[in-house]
Amino acid sequence: MRVFMTGASGWIGSAVVPELLEAGHEVLGLARSDESAAAIVAAGAEAYRGSLDEPSSLLDGVDRCDGVTHLGYNHDFSRMQEAAATDRKVVEAIGSVLEETNRPFVVAGGVLGLAPGHVATENDQSDPSVHPRIANVAYALSLADAGVRSSCVRFAPTVHGKGDHGFIATLVAIARDKGASGYIGDGANSWPAVHRVDAARLVRLTLESAPAGTSVHAVAEPGIPTKAIAEAIGSGLGVPVVSVPTDQAAEHFGWMSRFFGADTKASNAITRKLLHWEPTNPGLLEDLSEGSYF
Repeated sequence: MRVFMTGASGWIGSAVVPELLEAGHEVLGLARSDESAAAIVAAGAEAYRGSLDEPSSLLDGVDRCDGVTHLGYNHDFSRMQEAAATDRKVVEAIGSVLEETNRPFVVAGGVLGLAPGHVATENDQSDPSVHPRIANVAYALSLADAGVRSSCVRFAPTVHGKGDHGFIATLVAIARDKGASGYIGDGANSWPAVHRVDAARLVRLTLESAPAGTSVHAVAEPGIPTKAIAEAIGSGLGVPVVSVPTDQAAEHFGWMSRFFGADTKASNAITRKLLHWEPTNPGLLEDLSEGSYF
């Protein structure tokens, strides 16, 4: 199929593009800059000039394709409400083109904070108070009632691999700056993780065959203790590993304290059975031991 993709030059999207191409699909990737367009073309896809800030600019691209993968998003945590409002307009614009076509529409979500106190499954419903983007995902899934094969890939908070500039890279930078790799409290709280290549493969499988209205989990490891993550970072940097008291976490980790202090475990059992997805790439601790983060 011909796939319209937002976020095609981003961290996850740039792995999804070759995954789709190798499976025989064509990709029309949204690009708001010459740099993004060049990266998309270099990957073997076609660039489509437009911007998430102007949802109407996407309509023709969506109309020209057989399905949509929406991975683009502004992750500036200082502008969460504004980013979510923009994203809602994008989802509505895409949905307006896809209604009554039964074409696939894959959106991105997350498992962080999904089901506090127990292992989150694909059947759990996200709490909109956790992040303003969650309401947009719910709206996209509701398009299943309007003739759209919409689905959501809920990503682990850590999508790791060589070149990662997300949460783990941030923790490495904090440890380097502080001269110590910290964890909060006893470090027993958990983070799910998935390798970028495994996540990309799941996006393709979801686009190809996920039933309308379903959510799947891009989670290879259900929950890694944050103390173990801190120890791997400490080993990689050659710095001591320390416990940071909860009341000092914000001072030590800054904005990352909200995320690194969360306790999330997420299952992938339904996803694996539904889409025959089996993660095969290195786990997070193994990835950290290989040294690319340092």
